[in-house]
Amino acid sequence: MPESETILIIDDEVQIRRLLEITLSSNGYKIFSAATGKEGIVKAVTHTPVLIILDLGLPDADGLEILKSLREWYQKSIIILSVRSSEEDIVKALDFGANDYLTKPFRTGELLARIRASIRQKPGATDNPRLVFGSLEVDLANHIARKNNEFIKLTSTEFSLLALLSKNQGRVLTHQFILKEIWGMGYLEQTQYLRVFMAQLRKKIEDEPNKPKLLITESGIGYRFGS
Repeated sequence: MPESETILIIDDEVQIRRLLEITLSSNGYKIFSAATGKEGIVKAVTHTPVLIILDLGLPDADGLEILKSLREWYQKSIIILSVRSSEEDIVKALDFGANDYLTKPFRTGELLARIRASIRQKPGATDNPRLVFGSLEVDLANHIARKNNEFIKLTSTEFSLLALLSKNQGRVLTHQFILKEIWGMGYLEQTQYLRVFMAQLRKKIEDEPNKPKLLITESGIGYRFGS
């Protein structure tokens, strides 16, 4: 694992920090930690981590405010780890720029998987005109998709939806974000409309549409493109 894969933990709970430090260090990551939002921002600037794990319940500031401050300059992955589990909190954090959201208590195996997926989502990857995910190829420059080297017949909207999700591989995109990006502000409440398109897209690109491995549903929140 590259030495540059440094992770910053911003969490005021000593037990959580210790658990994360032990778990992540044993998996090859270099760890820095902070107990407050202010300290976390300083360490983010100083150590330029490849990923930040951020708690929302910090003693000196709301974690969402820290998230917004970080997103003014920090372009790499941020995963929220919080006891807050309401749909409103999760959607707000993702809309503010978090790449992923896990609630406490969490399974370490799932956290490690989310970390790996977030780190793979390299800054600037969206500029790549050709994205490949196993047997699926998404050619952004020519607006076409292939599976097993065969063209997939997609409508313009279906391709736009696939392109948006694949360019954000590993990141949870909220229903509202996807609807705004693809259809515009007038469609923000049309989640059923989005579900219909996702079902159609799964039929065309998934090996088993009922057990999707690429177009993953984040229940009540949105969708994530996996690989």
